[in-house]
Amino acid sequence: MKIVCRSCLIIPYKATKLMAKAKKKARKSRPIVIGHLEKVSRGIFGKYQKQITGMIKNYYGVYALYRRNNLYYIGLAANLKNRIKTHLKDKHGTSWSHFSLYIFQKDNHIRELEALLLRIAYPEGNKQRGKLKGSKDLKPVLKQQVKKQQSIELDDLFKGHKSAQKKRKPRKTSSSKKTDRPLKGLFPGGKVIYATHKGKDYKAWVLPNGGIKYNGQIYASPSAAGKAIITKGAVNGWNFWKSKDKSGQLVRIANLRK
Repeated sequence: MKIVCRSCLIIPYKATKLMAKAKKKARKSRPIVIGHLEKVSRGIFGKYQKQITGMIKNYYGVYALYRRNNLYYIGLAANLKNRIKTHLKDKHGTSWSHFSLYIFQKDNHIRELEALLLRIAYPEGNKQRGKLKGSKDLKPVLKQQVKKQQSIELDDLFKGHKSAQKKRKPRKTSSSKKTDRPLKGLFPGGKVIYATHKGKDYKAWVLPNGGIKYNGQIYASPSAAGKAIITKGAVNGWNFWKSKDKSGQLVRIANLRK
């Protein structure tokens, strides 16, 4: 009878699994840029073309031309060495003093990268702005969202004003009591009051006339405003709402009645 060692089977399996993970990780971490030359003098390229072009070979890449320390031109070339040679003689020939090269393993997304760099840097020597093919301009969407939000904010501002007017009208026919708006006179200049319920923070505004504005509605008392938040059960608004004292600490508005 032949005996099989279990550990002998497990170890090779684990080793194979680890090797597979290592290969997968290596594939993920392959660099986009595989070589670069930065801020190399134009004179060095003219004198040592053979040595520089020997390193570049026929890779894809992006190059940048500089006039002193300022970016002048960004370009894309499948054959970088010939492209730089051309710029020694063409209309840009006298406009740059240094150059940089960035070499890519593959040409995937290289045009999009060039376009992105042009749109960010907008060099003087490039007459055309890069086009982001397939990219959606989000500015119109943002404008629509801003307009929508502004419209909601305006509605809330005027809604509160109308609600206050509607609530005041019936009170003209009845005798005004102190208890109708118990906060009247406590905050002549108005005041922000705060509350917390089930881990959520709330704010309301005490108007100079004693009304409490919350969520676009006007309430006559702290308890009525608190009831708009806590819909079930009774609410003691004087203990529910708080205001900031001179030191910035939150204290119950019930303390104001003492």
